[in-house]
Amino acid sequence: MDYAKAALALHAEHHGKITIEGKVTVRTRDDLSTAYTPGVAAPCLEIARNPAEAYTYTSKGNLIAVVTDGSAVLGLGNIGGQAAMPVMEGKSLLFKQFGGVDAVPICLSTQDPEEIIKAVRWLAPTFGGINLEDIASPKCFDIEQRLEQELEIPVFHDDQHGTAIVVLAALINALKIVGKEMERIRVVLNGPGSAGTAVIHMLRAAGVTDIIACDEHGILYSGRPAGLEGHKAGLCTITNREGKTGGLAEALEGADVFIGLSVGGCLKPEMIARMAEDPIVFAMANPVPEIMYDEAIAAGVRVMGTGRSDMPNQINNVLAFPGVFRGALDVRARDIDQGMKLAAAHAIAGLITPEELGPETIIPSLFDERVAPAVAKAVAEAARASGSARL
Repeated sequence: MDYAKAALALHAEHHGKITIEGKVTVRTRDDLSTAYTPGVAAPCLEIARNPAEAYTYTSKGNLIAVVTDGSAVLGLGNIGGQAAMPVMEGKSLLFKQFGGVDAVPICLSTQDPEEIIKAVRWLAPTFGGINLEDIASPKCFDIEQRLEQELEIPVFHDDQHGTAIVVLAALINALKIVGKEMERIRVVLNGPGSAGTAVIHMLRAAGVTDIIACDEHGILYSGRPAGLEGHKAGLCTITNREGKTGGLAEALEGADVFIGLSVGGCLKPEMIARMAEDPIVFAMANPVPEIMYDEAIAAGVRVMGTGRSDMPNQINNVLAFPGVFRGALDVRARDIDQGMKLAAAHAIAGLITPEELGPETIIPSLFDERVAPAVAKAVAEAARASGSARL
């Protein structure tokens, strides 16, 4: 199927993918006077007296903003806010379909971090949460951190944390197959951008202590002469504990797991041969993974996952973000903390029963209707345990 042609036809036919519908009808004078003036003044005054009543009298408690500046859209690069609108509409559609969460695309006409922060801060009273989307690294880190500090509602950069949650879920089950423990494995991550950096932090929180990060210049290590600006310098302090140097091939010597968030075709069969017994490979570059599925299996990979829907074990953040926000909104969480993210990963992994678990089944289908409710329940419980929940 020609998906590009089909997508153009679908978007043109419907003029986008989302709409806004009222929850109540206005057919009589009494309807109008209750939903609008003069009756609407009553909830306005209640909220003015107690701002928390916005959750009682408005849609705030089930409404999030999907915010982008269009600086890192899919694999398309910096195409700007307006061109990013189809993706943000798609994200909003997925929030509604999989999590029952109302979402509004907010595509900004600025790419200045301070202006983005200011815009979201101004918009925040409308929403119960903020989902940052397709904002380039490294500015995405500062934007998220600042907004988390300044707002009393959850702020979640899905490109980072949604990906990290699903990677951890897949790894939990993959390790069961190969009989290895989280605390004893060596992980090589190729592509320490926004998603890769979040994966590193998530794996460390889950107990992984031996991680090596690689970029286009090779292994990250303190004092490397090229490409250690910003967050990568910080990663050097928490990765590569043996001080390895060299490229991806050297990093993979004896590694148990390869996680790719980089470029297609960069992982070669001869590199896999240098890995430990029963290697695990998550090659998530799209549309062309770091190594193709069949090639990886032929090279000796025991468990393989990609970001593609036409291959086994699709690692896709759709498994995470609808349930994460559903759970956070249900308990009126102040933020989405690390414990909530870990709980989401374990909830996703736990949906695969011992009978189902196998090299081609380490993670649920995107269309498994159990996923979002399970994630929401786990996230809500973790929010209560951490004190983030206000309900």
